[in-house]
Amino acid sequence: MSELLALDFMQRALLAALLTGLAAPAVGIYLVQRRLALMGDGIGHVAVTGVALGWLTGNSPTGTAVIVAIVGAATIEFVRERGHAGGDVALALLFYGGIAGGVLLMGLAGQNAAKLQQSLFGSLLTMSPADLRYAAVLSVVTLLLALCLGPQLYAVALDAEFASVAGLNVRAYNLLVAVLAAVTVTFAMHTVGLLLVSALMVVPVATAQQVTRSFRMTMVAATGLGASAAVGGLMLSAWLSWEFDLQAPPGPTIVLLALAGFVVMWPVGGWLRLRTRRLAPFPAVPGPPEHVPTGMGHAHQHGPDCGHLAVPHEDHVDYVHDGHRHAPHGEHYDEH
Repeated sequence: MSELLALDFMQRALLAALLTGLAAPAVGIYLVQRRLALMGDGIGHVAVTGVALGWLTGNSPTGTAVIVAIVGAATIEFVRERGHAGGDVALALLFYGGIAGGVLLMGLAGQNAAKLQQSLFGSLLTMSPADLRYAAVLSVVTLLLALCLGPQLYAVALDAEFASVAGLNVRAYNLLVAVLAAVTVTFAMHTVGLLLVSALMVVPVATAQQVTRSFRMTMVAATGLGASAAVGGLMLSAWLSWEFDLQAPPGPTIVLLALAGFVVMWPVGGWLRLRTRRLAPFPAVPGPPEHVPTGMGHAHQHGPDCGHLAVPHEDHVDYVHDGHRHAPHGEHYDEH
């Protein structure tokens, strides 16, 4: 395996995977916050036309994909902002037209199905030095904008009306997120492919949200999970190919590894939320609480050294015991 890691193409693939894994969730978090998790998938469909247009005209497929994806993202944002009843139909037409046009143009350009498959599902191990430089510049710029403008982008994504009252140009920031998503889709084309890039933008964010409670921590955790899934998926794919001669494409392997992380963290997040609810102060209810005298089914004396979890509650302390809270009240306990 060490011999494989020493090869130039593998080093390029690792660097591309790392950059994509960091940048994709940094943009995806704003899409998730705005409930536009599938926007990346739609842009990926449109970008297929850009790739095919590059092959047909003899230009760089990545360059034309960036331009077409940005135009498509701006169109999607325009249709979404108008909010007409037929907006979802218009977006569906745009998505389907994008991938159908891409397949048609690819055929007209004389490219075979293998070229199309590389664009749709990724081709990390065939990246050239020029492709890596292009992806590195785009991913670094995208990551810096997503982080440096984080407070403004988060404010717009969380509450557009409040952000507008606060003086932010909501339309401009929404358009910026759409453009960043388009750029992310195109430079991630080699990593996971145009049809799977949305997963790398969304799944690490959804995984991080299971165990975090703030936007900053979600951003940090999501980028870390994205980078781990991208690099880990590539390494797993290379290991299966090197050791067992199994053809496991890096793109799908990366996405499945990210999904596996969500499956593992989902029950952990459920347990943490349940624990938080149990520790939260109870809402005020009319009438006196139910009293359970100490000598009737509750002989245990609670105190600082009793070993049970102590939870501050207004002007006293509750002790969690047998699934209930017990609050000292004279010579007995109030049971919640």
